[in-house]
Amino acid sequence: MDVERSSLCNCVVNFLLEEKYLLTAFELLQELLEDGRDDQAIRLREFFSDSAQFPPNLISRFNSLRVADPQSLLEEKLALEEKLAISDYELRLAQEDITKLKTDIDKKIDLPKNNLNESVAADNVNHETDFQWKKSDACLSDLGPLKDNERRDLNFAIKEYLLLAGYRLTTMTFYEEVTDQNLDVWDNTPACVPDALRHYYYQYLSSTSQAAEEKIAILRENESLLKANESSKIEKESLLKKKEVSNGQISVLTKSLEVLHKELKDRENLVQDLRKALEHQRKELYDCRAEIAALKMHIEVSRSLQNLVATDVDVVQSQPFEKYKEEIKVLQMEIERLKEKSTNAPDSVVSAYSESMQTEEKVVEVDENKTVISHPVSLVKSEEAQSFATRSFDDNSIKLTKDVLRESMTNPSYENNALANIQSIPKQNDEPPPEDSGLNLKSGSLSSEADKAGLGTIHILADALPKIVPYVLINHREELLPLIMCAIECHPDGSMRDSLTHTLFNLIKRPDEQQRKIIMDACVTLAKNVGEMRTEMELLPQCWEQINHMYEERRLLVAQSCGQLAEFVRPEIRDSLILSIVQQLIEDAATVVREAAARNLAMLLPLFRNLDKYFKVEDLMFQLTGDLSGVVVETTLKELVPAVIKWGNKLDHILTVLLSNILSSAQHCPALSGVEGSMESQLRVLGDRDHWKIEVLLRMLVELLPFVRQNAIETCPFSSASLARGAFPSTLLELYAGGHVDWPAFEWMHANCFPDLILLACMLPQKEDNLRNRVTKFLLAVSEQFGDSYLTYLMLPVFLVAVGDNADLTYFPLTIHSRIKCLRPKTVVAEKLATMCVLPLLLAGVLGSPSKRDQLEDYLRKLLVEGTMKENHSLKHSAEINYAVRFLCTFEEYHGVVFNILWEMVVSSNSDMKINAANLLKVIVPYTDAKVASTHVLPALVTLGSEQDLDVKYASIDAFGAVAQHFKNDTIVDKIRVQMDAFLEDGSQEATVAVVRALVVAVPQTTDRLRDYLLSKIFHLSAMPTSSTDLMHRRERANAFCESIRALDASDLSVTSVQDFLLPAIQNLLKDPDALDPAHKEALEIILKERTGVSYDTISKATGAHLGIASSVTSFFGEGGLLGKKEIAGLLPPPLEPVEPPATNTVPSLPAEDTRFRRIMRRSLTDMLRGKTKTAEDK
Repeated sequence: MDVERSSLCNCVVNFLLEEKYLLTAFELLQELLEDGRDDQAIRLREFFSDSAQFPPNLISRFNSLRVADPQSLLEEKLALEEKLAISDYELRLAQEDITKLKTDIDKKIDLPKNNLNESVAADNVNHETDFQWKKSDACLSDLGPLKDNERRDLNFAIKEYLLLAGYRLTTMTFYEEVTDQNLDVWDNTPACVPDALRHYYYQYLSSTSQAAEEKIAILRENESLLKANESSKIEKESLLKKKEVSNGQISVLTKSLEVLHKELKDRENLVQDLRKALEHQRKELYDCRAEIAALKMHIEVSRSLQNLVATDVDVVQSQPFEKYKEEIKVLQMEIERLKEKSTNAPDSVVSAYSESMQTEEKVVEVDENKTVISHPVSLVKSEEAQSFATRSFDDNSIKLTKDVLRESMTNPSYENNALANIQSIPKQNDEPPPEDSGLNLKSGSLSSEADKAGLGTIHILADALPKIVPYVLINHREELLPLIMCAIECHPDGSMRDSLTHTLFNLIKRPDEQQRKIIMDACVTLAKNVGEMRTEMELLPQCWEQINHMYEERRLLVAQSCGQLAEFVRPEIRDSLILSIVQQLIEDAATVVREAAARNLAMLLPLFRNLDKYFKVEDLMFQLTGDLSGVVVETTLKELVPAVIKWGNKLDHILTVLLSNILSSAQHCPALSGVEGSMESQLRVLGDRDHWKIEVLLRMLVELLPFVRQNAIETCPFSSASLARGAFPSTLLELYAGGHVDWPAFEWMHANCFPDLILLACMLPQKEDNLRNRVTKFLLAVSEQFGDSYLTYLMLPVFLVAVGDNADLTYFPLTIHSRIKCLRPKTVVAEKLATMCVLPLLLAGVLGSPSKRDQLEDYLRKLLVEGTMKENHSLKHSAEINYAVRFLCTFEEYHGVVFNILWEMVVSSNSDMKINAANLLKVIVPYTDAKVASTHVLPALVTLGSEQDLDVKYASIDAFGAVAQHFKNDTIVDKIRVQMDAFLEDGSQEATVAVVRALVVAVPQTTDRLRDYLLSKIFHLSAMPTSSTDLMHRRERANAFCESIRALDASDLSVTSVQDFLLPAIQNLLKDPDALDPAHKEALEIILKERTGVSYDTISKATGAHLGIASSVTSFFGEGGLLGKKEIAGLLPPPLEPVEPPATNTVPSLPAEDTRFRRIMRRSLTDMLRGKTKTAEDK
């Protein structure tokens, strides 16, 4: 039993310490010590004596505390508290006994108690305790943290053990420490058993460690399986639902598939029927064509004969009626006489009969209304005369057929006019032609023979044309067009007509513009004559065949035919076949073909009967605006865009797509920097194609501006007299600001367009002046189109808010106030970005309007003068403001305003303002001419250069360098030299370096005089001994000289300049190797060797031998140097001390092979060497 008590006590101690019930553990320690159970209190004593857990100083401090109350009062208080606690405890015991009795009654089953043999326990006393605690620790570590239900059950078991063991004070302390549960009420759970802790102990001893672990593993597996089972059930339910949905979809799809199969079969049957009907209609069509051709020939012959008769009738009507009768009688007598002589003189009879047939004798009657009615008189009765008449008619019909062909060759519109005249003949006097007409007089057989003769001629012509065309000169083939057209129109065989149409389109291999015009005129005339059906079946297939021809002139002919032939086909063909042809031509590789496709698409749009193809046409329009050819873009903007707007009437959609394309083209470009949150991360690097696309879309926006303005006027909900004249007065803007009526067409400009353009501007880096120029021109056009009131009250406030200034939003509806205020920059980076990107648009595009020049000057003065005086944010962003002013100076008309303010800054007493003026002059020099530079820029710089403030003076030196870089005028160069001499007279290190570096920038572009001036100054300055002992100053000076020498060496220098200044300056610099950068030293030695043909090492040795001094210096360019070995002889040593170069001729002549290109390449080589040297030093 002692072993059992010891084990249970150890379990309790471990539990109290692990669960941090320290007060209960401490109380248990005291009671164990009082009972004399020191062996069971060892662990508790060690725990509470641990200095890490309970520092001694803290315990001593608590012990040293004095009790304020008297000792007697404290003892009484403790006694009362103990009695009260004992009473409470007894009450709890009574309640607990009642609860246990109820539990025993409910269970009705006594749990068996496991009695272990005490002898077995006694045998294992020596080693079991340590093993159990190790096992307990291992199990607890394996089981993980206690769960809430486990902790509750163990709390009940510990409380029960403490009560049974007689540790009442420990039990009360345990009650006080366990605050999250009621220890008097133990729920009816499997763990709720009498003497629970002993029961747990026996159960634990009765099981092996492996069985416990397996049980724990099983419990864990059961828990995981339960969770998996729940998730499986949920997944199963979702799968069942999906299965039901899928089954429904499958059934619906099955039904729809069956319907589609049925429809497909019906359509296949319908296609078969339509094919059969088409074949039948083709046969009928060919038959009808043959009949039409025959009828046309017959009508032409009949018309010719009728014209002859009408001519004679007119002659008869012009003479007196009596005279007509006499002439008729004379003719009758003459005919009788000719009949008598017909046997003797047949030729005379034939001639007379032919003459009579041409006149077609008629009896003329005049009614009361003076209407002339002609009746043909049949005078030929004899067989002989009829035979002569037959022969004569056949000859005349052949002659008429030839006349018709000749007329069609000279006048292509002849056939159409002839057909119209023929159709109008039977309609005269709203009566059908008389049955006894002369044309029907014994002429059935004659007409049939004439038709046969005409068709024969057409057949001969169709067979001969393909053989004739190749042998006609190309420049004269257009003369065959009338014959080809006549054959195509009249030939009854469809295959032959297709062959002739192919010949028509391929008449000239590579037709020029004039030849294409002639061919297209012929095709248009042919389309007018043959009608819609034949145009679709014969002409359009030829267009489709030529669409991929190798010659662009032929594809260009196809493009031109799409617009001109569309009028002569059915409407459903225009927006299907012809539009498809145009769409394919838009993707052609030739520029002229794409241009023609754009132009003919604009011609085609008015012929569309509906807007079903609108979005397809709009996509084609934007595709053409993104073309890389300027000619195609110009045609699209000038012709196609207005045509699309007029046809589709969807300006709002076009504007939305346009702005979206502009922004997306810029946004998809990579950022200028990858540093998140920096200003460069907001700017975009535009490629050439993206730059071109944005520029074209901005041009398109300018072209759409008149349509936007007209749309705003037409949709205006208010009436105004000024609006009728195209202006938007302030009274109208006040009504708009009320916000009572929507006006989206007018609101689009300042609510959508301007914010998007501002967003675009904030993505353009500084070099994108071209795109910024486009935006500026658009803004100026808006101010011109919409008027001064719109500019003042709506346009200007938007851009003022966008740059961070205050603006009056009175004339804006309240609904868009928030959208305008969102444009204000909210961070320092946003303010800097707005100053650099949006301020140029405000200055040049908004305040740059002619009506805002005074306000522009005031705003610039506020930025440059007043802002610097007040030391506000303008001083922080002076570089960005200077950039904005520089962009303003790209427009020559603003130079006067800028220089007026600049002069105020120059004469100011504020040093910061003068420095800013010098910096501003430096950036605007490239945008001025020589006259402005002489009269404005140089006087201002001379004034700044004479200042005593060194910062102002050095800032003006950089500006002088910019002037020298951009102007080669001798007067300007002389002024710069004089001023540079004045700067160098100071003798300061800073002035010398600033002058040299300012002038070296101008070396590639400036004149020879300024180059020689700079070279001479470098020579004299390098020859002067440096009094400074500061190595950094010497290096800065030497670096400036070396950079200038390298730049001058790459330019065209005269032989005298090289000998007198360049080479001596190099030798002077090489005498101070400590001040030279290794890369600069290598570059100078290379220049010296290339210019003289001798290395610096040889010169040094020669100098040392001349002076009798042993030289141990080895050059990098010696015999084993980088540049290889070179024979050197006959070089005189240079002088020890620098002297005036004109008095010496110690330097050899320049090599003949030295060129500027070679020097430039040498400079690049030295840059590479310098990079390698720096890398070696870093290592």
